[in-house]
Amino acid sequence: MTGAGAPGAGPLTGAGAEAAEVLIVEDDAAIAEGLALNLRLAGFRPEVAHDGEAAAERIHERVPDLVLLDISLPRKNGLELLGELRAAGLMVPVIVLSARQDEFDKVAALRLGADDYVTKPFALAELMARVGAVLRRAGLTQTQAQTQRPRGEGVLTFGDVVIDPATRTVTRDSAPVKLTHLEFELLAFLARNVSRVLSREVLLREVWGYRRSETARTVDNFVAQLRSKLEADPEAPRHLVTVRGSGYRFDP
Repeated sequence: MTGAGAPGAGPLTGAGAEAAEVLIVEDDAAIAEGLALNLRLAGFRPEVAHDGEAAAERIHERVPDLVLLDISLPRKNGLELLGELRAAGLMVPVIVLSARQDEFDKVAALRLGADDYVTKPFALAELMARVGAVLRRAGLTQTQAQTQRPRGEGVLTFGDVVIDPATRTVTRDSAPVKLTHLEFELLAFLARNVSRVLSREVLLREVWGYRRSETARTVDNFVAQLRSKLEADPEAPRHLVTVRGSGYRFDP
């Protein structure tokens, strides 16, 4: 963790009126304490769990607004914990923190349903910006779900897939498809921009809320995830199409 201070990330609210609750799952006490201090200064309510089992118990007792999850944990590693949360239907936003540079770990985390992946050592300002962006997305989608028009109005369809923005549900051949907050936001944004070529930078700005081009690879990983869940042949997609050198296009 580099840098000092917690620039303008909060306070942000979660589902309620209080400042967002962030669970830090990190076995390095110095890192955990530093993150907790800076999150608290930024107006969040941080808590710390030092191993995967303790984190699982804490999350099942009371789901936080966001989890900062290290991969290398005692008792239960971060990827195992993330997989269990998603399998149980807990879609709490998760930002994975890892000292590993291996692309495999990043892809694995995103496939398991992580909302973001940050490599250590990280700049504190960047992490805080990502925390704010993930929480804003989560808060916005909760508000949208409460204020959207009735079910059935404005549904988006392609092939055997139906997207209902009002209930934030997706079905394929009438069977429900589990998507994370961010997977749904990306799919809905693409589907609302039929036949438009959208660059990775545009998608990062409009869906993720980022402006830094070095995270563009993240878009590719998320599109691959959507293809695996929604395309008849993910290797030869008909709807979520790559436009070489430019970005992605949605064809209904």
